[in-house]
Order: sequence, then structure tokens, then C-alpha cells
Amino acid sequence: MSAVLVIIGFLIAAATLGALVWSIVYPARRIWPPKTYSAWTPVVVWVPTFALFGTLIALGVIGWGQMVLPAWLRYGLGIPIVVLSNVVVWSAVNRFGIAQTGGAEGTLKTNGLYRYSRNPQYVADAFMVFGWLVLSASPIALVVGILAIAVLMIAPFAEEHWLRERFGREFDNYCAKTRRYL
Repeated sequence: MSAVLVIIGFLIAAATLGALVWSIVYPARRIWPPKTYSAWTPVVVWVPTFALFGTLIALGVIGWGQMVLPAWLRYGLGIPIVVLSNVVVWSAVNRFGIAQTGGAEGTLKTNGLYRYSRNPQYVADAFMVFGWLVLSASPIALVVGILAIAVLMIAPFAEEHWLRERFGREFDNYCAKTRRYL
């Protein structure tokens, strides 16, 4: 069962990474962000996202505690990171709206957490995965988790060309004042 989940997680992450790299290299034929937002866009965006996170959770549970990490690190660091990053992610989703978070056009957000990072959702998602990897201490989750973090750190590069096209100088000024990550 765990081997199947590793393969599923790896395939989802690899396909997502491939779509992002394609979008970076060929922005005129990008996959992300979507050129048009339709009723199917949330399905195409959220099903793989939640499937990857669900796979990571399952792998963490299956391999629970197999890596030797002190309890203070697993519980004292892992739990707060998972909780705080969830608060950040869902606060940002609430602020953006689910549709815009999933690729619909909207306004350029530069306030709230976006004053400090152009991508607080991606940063928080990456920390959430990291926190889960620490908490679960699962070597089989680690394989997929590292790839998931790579996807989350590459995703902003796929969006920047589109944002620059959409918001022009406003986006350039924002980039000049605000870091990509932290």
C-alpha cells in the first residue's frame, strides 16, 4: 500500500512540476495560471492539490515515527508549524477567495501578509509540508514531501509572467518592494 501511495504522490508532484516548468519556459502556452477560468478549473487545480496533500498525510501515518527524531522536535516544532501554516494558508485563501486562489483573475494583493511576501500561501504550504514531515517522522513521506516542497517553491515563477502581463508597472513596483518568499 505504501509503495502505491509513494508512486501516486510522486506522479502527482512530477506532473505538477512538469506543468509549472512548461509554464515558465513557454509562458504564451502556459498551463498555470490557466488562460481561462471555467467550471472545470477548480477540479483541475484542487483535485491534484488535495490528492497530493492527502497522500502525504497517509504516508506520514503509515510511516509514523520510523525516523529517529526527539519528541520535543516532532511535537514541539512539527505541530506548531502545521497549525500556524494552516492559519496562514486559510487566511490567505479567505482573503483572496477560492476562485482567485485557484487561478481566476482578480486584483493584485499587496496588503496583509502580502506586504512581506509575494507568495505567503506557497511559503505557508511548504512549511506545512515540512511541519508534517517533522511531526510524522516518516521516511516514506519524506520522499514525496521534498518533491511537494519543490513544486511549491517553483510555482511562483510560473505565475510571475502572467502577473506582469496583467498588472504591468504595479506588479514591477510590488516586486521591487516585496520579496518573493520571505
